[in-house]
Amino acid sequence: MARWNKFPHDNAAFAYKGGKLLDAWPQLHGGDRVEFPDADWVAQTLEQAPDAAPESFDGDAQALAENIQEAWRCYHRGDFQKAVELSDKCGLLAHAAANKATGIYATYLETDETVAQACFLAAVERAEAAMEILPDDPNSYYFHAFNLGRYSQSISIVKALSQGMGGKIQASLETAIKLQPLHADANIALGAYYAEVIDKVGKMLGKMTYGASPGKSVKHFERALELDPGAPIAHIECGNGLYLLFGDDKLDEWTELYAKAVEIEPVDAMAKLDIEAALAELE
Repeated sequence: MARWNKFPHDNAAFAYKGGKLLDAWPQLHGGDRVEFPDADWVAQTLEQAPDAAPESFDGDAQALAENIQEAWRCYHRGDFQKAVELSDKCGLLAHAAANKATGIYATYLETDETVAQACFLAAVERAEAAMEILPDDPNSYYFHAFNLGRYSQSISIVKALSQGMGGKIQASLETAIKLQPLHADANIALGAYYAEVIDKVGKMLGKMTYGASPGKSVKHFERALELDPGAPIAHIECGNGLYLLFGDDKLDEWTELYAKAVEIEPVDAMAKLDIEAALAELE
């Protein structure tokens, strides 16, 4: 694997050494609802899905849990490549850390579009494996949809829809929400999906072919803001969705949502990247 670009900001506040990771976990994962990977979680998950373990697993659930936790520390401080490398050594138990790190890196830090697309597709492949081995994990489906959605944006939404990617994204997001109704990030993504569809194919075709409507989109954005109001991305994506759906009629709301996003104190590297992106749009 070629060297990935480094996180370009000060990450001292995002280290979460030792027990600080557990203390901050509810805030760090209020959007995706990933469970804290302690030894009990590892043991319980492997009891139901033994194939999720790495080939090297020797039965030491505590050691495996600590490795997954370290992968998440790497993710939160912006060492995305190391997060993926550590996650892949932990088997599909760490699919969420690997796929979130890959998707955020490719979205914000990879400047080569071909490399970014390869990252998204690698994450999609990993997510598909997780969907098979861990079918009850909502994040198997969410990170499948997230990375496939980002890949779709990179090749054009119209092209992606013509290739049937839209249905796959929608199905994965609906499954994630069904499995975990409090999944704010899946609600954000589904609201954004509906908004993108309507923007590209229109309200009538969007509703007839994809079941999309402005009302559904706004409902999911409002739900996401309710579930995770401290996440910059919830405000940013809601603003983007409103602008796609209603154009300049919602410019004031877009500006207000972006302004709220940049006022939030970032809790990790992703939040910092979200905020910096919002600041750039407001300039």
